[in-house]
Amino acid sequence: MNLDLNSSRRQFLVGAGLLTASALLPNPPALAQTSTIRIGLMLPYTGTYAQLGTAITNGFKLAVAERGGKLAGRELEYFSVDDESEPAKAPENANRLVQRDKVDVLVGTVHSGVQMGMVKVAKESNTLMIIPNAGLDAATGALCAPNIFRTSFSNWQPSYPMGKVLADRGMNNILTLAWKYGAGQEAVAGFNEGFIKAGGKSVRGLWIPFPNVEFQALLTEIASIKPDAVFVFFAGAGAAKFIKDYNAAGLRRQIPLFGSGFLTDGVLDAVDKAAEGLETTLHYADGLNTKRDREFRAAYSKAYKSEPDVYAVQGYDAGLLLNIGLDAVKGDVTKKKEMIAAMEKAKIDSPRGPWTMSKAHNPIQDIYLRRVVGRENKMVSVAHKALADPARGCKM
Repeated sequence: MNLDLNSSRRQFLVGAGLLTASALLPNPPALAQTSTIRIGLMLPYTGTYAQLGTAITNGFKLAVAERGGKLAGRELEYFSVDDESEPAKAPENANRLVQRDKVDVLVGTVHSGVQMGMVKVAKESNTLMIIPNAGLDAATGALCAPNIFRTSFSNWQPSYPMGKVLADRGMNNILTLAWKYGAGQEAVAGFNEGFIKAGGKSVRGLWIPFPNVEFQALLTEIASIKPDAVFVFFAGAGAAKFIKDYNAAGLRRQIPLFGSGFLTDGVLDAVDKAAEGLETTLHYADGLNTKRDREFRAAYSKAYKSEPDVYAVQGYDAGLLLNIGLDAVKGDVTKKKEMIAAMEKAKIDSPRGPWTMSKAHNPIQDIYLRRVVGRENKMVSVAHKALADPARGCKM
């Protein structure tokens, strides 16, 4: 009897001791809420697209700064990788952020070929990813997934409306020129689709390997073909060189030049007057003259001592989208399904104008016709209202 009583007493004391010890330890959710949210920035910080990567990063961090340096009350910790716009390195770089740095969110990138590698890593690891630029059609098409979102565009999207613009002007024979890689090919395909659908008669394509910028032989060929107009896809430093070379060859006086908006965005300081009057289509423009855009431009200029462009807007909107997801779960990144549901329903109050998310997780947005006036891509008109990418192949 005494043995049983002593045994019971010992069991009670041990149990009480364990209870007391466990009561002193914080529970797992409390630990999760006090840790940082780990953000992996995989963007180009050197090479042709370096200025784009910097603008995206600045825009994202501005959205965070406007919320006191936190999202949903949580501190952010950044892990950055320069992807060098090199597709072959994409899987290794993305895995470094996911496996080694254990990031909660991947943000990137610019180059569509690099994006392909990132998409595959994000799908395999089920890591939440926000694409702040690369228009790889498959990312929100055949490779779409619940954890993959885009705050920019599909490559098809900005080019498609320019096809109708040129067809409506009676330009029946168009020559296209682009870097021969994913983004260039998809951008040209979008233009061709819009042009033919609107009644355009003939399109002939020329190509140059990425990131080659030796354009002279192609300019000579353009001069000999004598099309009604030329439509191109170039961006960053390559776009600046093409604009200057096209102008220097005297072709502007003979053959009008058009492009998706990346041709002139972020490069006007570098090309001086060579871009004056160029028309492009894109989901952002200078002179939108909305309160939201004026406030954003003032804040960006104050923070970074430079004028924002479309890349800064896309990075900024990536921050806004992530904040909506985190707010819905009070900062608990482990509640991924709830975060994704909130992001799918998001209405982004963007400097470009309000936009919503398509079922494939690509922005449904206005595309503007813009004209270069001095150092600005001034809005001329809305080329297509609330344009949604067709998301071909997406079965989400």
